[in-house]
Amino acid sequence: MVSPDADANERFQRYRVEYALKAHRRDALIEFIKGLLAVPFVLHCQPTAHLGDSSQAEMAREAHRRYAEIMKDVEVLINDHINYQNAGQADKSKLRFLVPTVGTFFTPLLLEKAFAAQDKKRAISSRRFVAPSFNDIRLILNTAQVMSLVENGPLKLVTFDGDVTLYDDGMCLEPGSPMIDRLLSLLRRGLHVGIVTAAGYTQAERYRERLFGLLDAIKTATDLTSEQKRNLIVLGGESNFLFRSNPESEFGLEWVPRSQWQLPEMRTWDEEGITELLNIAEAALGESVRSMGLNAEVIRKERAVGIIPKSGHKFEREQLEEAVLVAQKTLDATDVGRRIPFCAFNGGNDVFVDIGDKRLGVLCCQSFFGDVKGSNTLHIGDQFLSAGHNDFKARMAASCMWVASPLETMRSLDELFEYLDNGIPE
Repeated sequence: MVSPDADANERFQRYRVEYALKAHRRDALIEFIKGLLAVPFVLHCQPTAHLGDSSQAEMAREAHRRYAEIMKDVEVLINDHINYQNAGQADKSKLRFLVPTVGTFFTPLLLEKAFAAQDKKRAISSRRFVAPSFNDIRLILNTAQVMSLVENGPLKLVTFDGDVTLYDDGMCLEPGSPMIDRLLSLLRRGLHVGIVTAAGYTQAERYRERLFGLLDAIKTATDLTSEQKRNLIVLGGESNFLFRSNPESEFGLEWVPRSQWQLPEMRTWDEEGITELLNIAEAALGESVRSMGLNAEVIRKERAVGIIPKSGHKFEREQLEEAVLVAQKTLDATDVGRRIPFCAFNGGNDVFVDIGDKRLGVLCCQSFFGDVKGSNTLHIGDQFLSAGHNDFKARMAASCMWVASPLETMRSLDELFEYLDNGIPE
């Protein structure tokens, strides 16, 4: 017979294992909202109803009402958190008590209205067997963020990740891509656009290879002013190399010296420390290659180091995450890793450690365009989990949208244009 204490200890140990395995792949706020919505789903769904049962419509109405009430309650919690945040006492908010890892909010979130908009598209309230999901809530939060920026902005800057956000992984923005029209529409509206990418090239030619369709479209556009054509920047290596759109230059992009855009905190980084950090990261990645027997090559760049698979090989997701976490934890334990910001991330089939991160990247874009604040900025990316995902730290600099594909990015931009043109629906 197992004692109650032993049983409790077993559950605790199982929890610790589950947390260790999965915590870095969860979003605490989304999981919190998902848990709240599970209650009315369980109470009001009718999984045994007969086909054509008239009670289905009543169930959907009641579920919609309860879901909307919960989203309004979370909206109020976020507003309360913002009040404490603005007073420098974010740790005292009720939301921080309920979701200890919740971060910074740059605008309120119109969650009730956003839920109504997404419910029309995804029929969340009408589902009898499938509860509100992670993706449902992620998209509701995206819509709420767009609505709130339109209502509370004004929106001045939109920044993007590259792979899986603007184009498929490893691909490029080719002529004819429907994404290009959306990006040009942002420029036509007088908005600034930043592409904050992990790709750490030091030559404009390399970025042109990824963006040539967009750069050619900007050059030939007759409905963009000269100033609007220069309102696109590319910040590579997370926050290390900046290029500005210039249709008159050879590759459509011109190098911008660091002295014109670096933040004061970045000017304190010494080259000796950067080299030391990259050396430690290289050693940690090399250890992962050896311990897991990976068919990998180590790549060292000016401000990054990484591993890529040898030709004909592919890394497993678990191997990528292991290599990221080994590098992250190793660097976190060093003096230089605590002094110089870095980003260890899973690139889909490679792992890199970059000097700096996307928090700094987005802040550099804001500074470059002149005192743009987080409440005036929207960052769109696909990697927002807490470890190994390089968009995560952008949440500290701007309002964010979490997308899963270039198609979702386009739909989100279309949603933004709809609200900018026609206002927020009542």
